[in-house]
Amino acid sequence: MVVSTYRIQGATGEWEVVIGLEVHAQVVSNSKLFSGAATAFGAEPNTQVSLVDAAMPGMLPVPNRECIRQAVRTGMAIEAQINKWSRFDRKNYFYADLPQGYQISQLYHPLVGEGSLMIDADEKAGIAEDKVIGIERIHVEQDAGKLMHDQHPTMSYVDLNRSGVALMEIVSKPDMRSPAEAGAYVRKLRAILRYVGSCDGNMEEGSMRADVNVSVRRPGEEFGTRTETKNVNSVRFVMQVIEYEANRQVDVIENGGTVEQETRLFDPGTGTTRTMRSKEDAHDYRYFPDPDLLPLELEDAFLEECRASLPELPDAKRARYVGDLGLSEYNARELTAEVETFARFETLLAATARGIGKPERDVATQVANWALSVAPGVINALGEEANPAFATAEAQAAILDMQAKGEISGGQAKEIFEIVLKTGRTPEEIAETEGLKQLSDTGAIESVIDEVLAANADKVEEYRSGKDKLFGFFVGQTMKALQGKGNPAVVNQILKDKLG
Repeated sequence: MVVSTYRIQGATGEWEVVIGLEVHAQVVSNSKLFSGAATAFGAEPNTQVSLVDAAMPGMLPVPNRECIRQAVRTGMAIEAQINKWSRFDRKNYFYADLPQGYQISQLYHPLVGEGSLMIDADEKAGIAEDKVIGIERIHVEQDAGKLMHDQHPTMSYVDLNRSGVALMEIVSKPDMRSPAEAGAYVRKLRAILRYVGSCDGNMEEGSMRADVNVSVRRPGEEFGTRTETKNVNSVRFVMQVIEYEANRQVDVIENGGTVEQETRLFDPGTGTTRTMRSKEDAHDYRYFPDPDLLPLELEDAFLEECRASLPELPDAKRARYVGDLGLSEYNARELTAEVETFARFETLLAATARGIGKPERDVATQVANWALSVAPGVINALGEEANPAFATAEAQAAILDMQAKGEISGGQAKEIFEIVLKTGRTPEEIAETEGLKQLSDTGAIESVIDEVLAANADKVEEYRSGKDKLFGFFVGQTMKALQGKGNPAVVNQILKDKLG
C-alpha cells in the first residue's frame, strides 16, 4: 500500500513542509563541560555552581574529557565523521542567565561532522518507507542557566545550576517532510542516545529538547523562509509545532504576507506558537575562537577506545532478533524501541531458556509476546494493586517455564502472575495451592472424554459422517467437565484418537 505524501492544503493549492531539527542533548557526566561542579538534576538553586560557571574574573575553563568522549561515541553511533581536530568558539550574546556574556560553543570546526539516521516505515503514521535523515554536525557547547519567573511578584530569579552543563547540539539537515517523520526522527535519536548512554533522553526534565525549524514551499520549488521554535520538550509537541507553524505560514503567504525569519515559542496549552525575537544570523553573534581554550586534538587510541565501548545499537539489535531469534519484524521493533524494554526482554529470555533447557530461539516468540502484551496487560489491569518489585525475571520465567511444559494454560499463567504481583509468592507455590495447574493425566482425561462421547452419541455419529466442525463442541464439553483445567493438547489428541 502506498501512503500519500504529507501536504498542507491551502486555498491556492498544495504546500510542502520542510523541517530541520536542532536537538540539544545534555551529556551524561558527573561534572560540567569546563568545571568540576556537579550536574545532578533537582538540586537546590545555585548549589552546583563553581567560580567558572559564575564567570568570576580570572577563571579559566578546562575541558572535561568524559564530555568529549560521550560526544564522540554519539557521533560514531550515527556513523558520522569524527574530526580529530576541532575548536571552541565564543558565541556572544546577552541573556540574564548567561553570566559570561557569551556561550562557549563550536561553529567553524565542530567535533563531529556529517552523519545520518534512518527512520522506519510506519504505514499508520504515514511514513511510506524507511528514510535516511542527514545529520549535518554535532557540536559541543555549554548550557545556560535558568530564569525562574514564578518565585517573586515583581522580579525574576536566576538559577545557575545548569550553567556550564555540557550539551551536544545535534543538527539535522532539512530532510523531513511531515510531522510524523520529525516525530520518528526524535524517537530514534533519543533511543540511540540512551543506548549509547550519552544522554538520558528525559525531555520533561529538559535534558533533551529540540529547536524546530519549519518552512513551506510549493512542491519542488526552492526552500522558503524558516522560523525556529525554541526548546520544545516532547515528541508530541514537536509534531504539534510543525502542524501549527506550517499552516500558519501557508495562511500568511496566501493572504499576501511574508514569512519573517524569527525565533518563536510554543504554548503547549493552546498548541500555538508566538513571536519571541527576530532570528539572528551567525554574524550577529560575533563568533571568534575562544582564546582561553586550545583546539581539541584526538588521538587514535582515544577514538579506538570510544568505538570499542559502543553497545549493540537499535538497528543491529532488531536485525539480530529477527535473524537469530526468529521474531517478527513488529515484535523486534517494539522490543528495541526503548533501553528498558530490550533489557527486560533479554533478561527474561535468558532465564526462561535456562529454566526450560532449550535454546533461546525456541522460546523467544513466547517470551516476546509475554513481555510486550501479556505481562503489561496484567500489570495495567491491577493498577495500584500490583507491586512491580515482585515482577522479577525469575518469577516470570518460572511462569513461562510451567506454561511451556504444559503444566498451566495461558489463562492460568495470567492468574498466577496477578497473585505474584499482589503477594510476592512464588509461581510454583501458587499453582499448587490455588489449583491452577492443568490436568495432563491421560487416564483421567480419557475417562472424562468417554463420558462426554457417551452422553452425545448422536453428535458422535454426525461427526463421523462428515461434520468436522463438531470437533470443537467435543473439546468444549470436555474442558467444561474438567473445569477448564485440562491440558488442551492432551484433550485434543485423545479426542482425535477416540473419534477416528
